[in-house]
Amino acid sequence: MTRLSTYHATVYRYRQPVLLGPHRMMLRPREACDLRLISHDLTVSPEAEITWAHDVAGNAVATARFSAPTEQLLVESRATVELSASAWPIFTIAAEAINYPFSYSDDDLIDLGPLARPQYPDIDGQFSRWAGGFVFGLPTDTLSLLKDIATGVSTRIAYQSRETEGTQTPMETLSRGWGACRDIAVLFAEAVRSLGFGARIVSGYVFDPAKRLQGHESMGSTHAWAEVYVPGAGWVAFDPTNQSVGSKDLIPLAVARSIHQVVPVAGSFTGFGNDLTEMSVEVQHTVLDD
Repeated sequence: MTRLSTYHATVYRYRQPVLLGPHRMMLRPREACDLRLISHDLTVSPEAEITWAHDVAGNAVATARFSAPTEQLLVESRATVELSASAWPIFTIAAEAINYPFSYSDDDLIDLGPLARPQYPDIDGQFSRWAGGFVFGLPTDTLSLLKDIATGVSTRIAYQSRETEGTQTPMETLSRGWGACRDIAVLFAEAVRSLGFGARIVSGYVFDPAKRLQGHESMGSTHAWAEVYVPGAGWVAFDPTNQSVGSKDLIPLAVARSIHQVVPVAGSFTGFGNDLTEMSVEVQHTVLDD
């Protein structure tokens, strides 16, 4: 078990005073059976009214509303968490789902809804044929298939940090052969969805004291990966950027169907398009007990 503190600072600087619109912040770590949230504190400057709510996916969402113009916005999140995920997880998969293909229960299928359907056009079927190429025979071991897809994605796609906003489509990432962690996570999720699996995108942090992993250098150390719903085992984390399975060293902040729904800090301002001069993100982890 590892207890650590996390610090996340997002700073926006403007050329002149601007009036800030509401800002949506998804910075509170999500508790799970292998992640215990001990404390969390969120502050913003300039002063703002902050309200909390849970979205449809159960994420804790803070909304800040500002009343005065400002030349800078600073959002700071501090948390203390305990991580207990194993480096070698054992997943207890329901008997009916050990082999692929399998059928989700009627209730699971209804609840998964669009999470189990592709999200991007595939007019000529090129993408689904690529994803289907990982199925070497039927039936096949479910977990092995998912691991093969994750390995195939990380082998095919070179990690490349990218500071520009937005996310590539799965076909763009596949065609280019490179992508940021968010592009790679979206590609993996779309691949398993094309095979009928329920999948969701996760944003958060990767705890990497040895600095051996990829996907968290650019724009300040946030990270993205995916989770696949496997009956019996539940939501299983796959980080194809780092070829890892399970939640070891991962600190989730938010989960959703689409990557644009889990942006850690999002908002607007009233002013000219070139008023925003700088945006920076800093994330630090400090081990308190290991």
